[in-house]
Amino acid sequence: MEWYNTIMDSILHMDRAGRIVLPKPVRDELQLSPGDSLEMEVAQDHIVLRPARARGRMFKEKGVWVFDSGQPLSEQTVRKTIRRVRVERERKILGNYR
Repeated sequence: MEWYNTIMDSILHMDRAGRIVLPKPVRDELQLSPGDSLEMEVAQDHIVLRPARARGRMFKEKGVWVFDSGQPLSEQTVRKTIRRVRVERERKILGNYR
């Protein structure tokens, strides 16, 4: 199953220790790795999980908007992001003609 930034409905099962496993396509799309933290919000009858990312800031540098997370990005993260953006751009430009 390929994951293209769409809503994914699935049923997750909790083990005796209360753990659940997020499907790999979800982890990949959200760039989650072992050890990452998630924020949890509980409201009435549902739970919302979102990646707990450092709060960054946006500012203009030489006329271009720049995002500063306050933390350096690993080379692997940069390469994965570039690859993902290229694939998304190709998909938009080429559609199903690839």
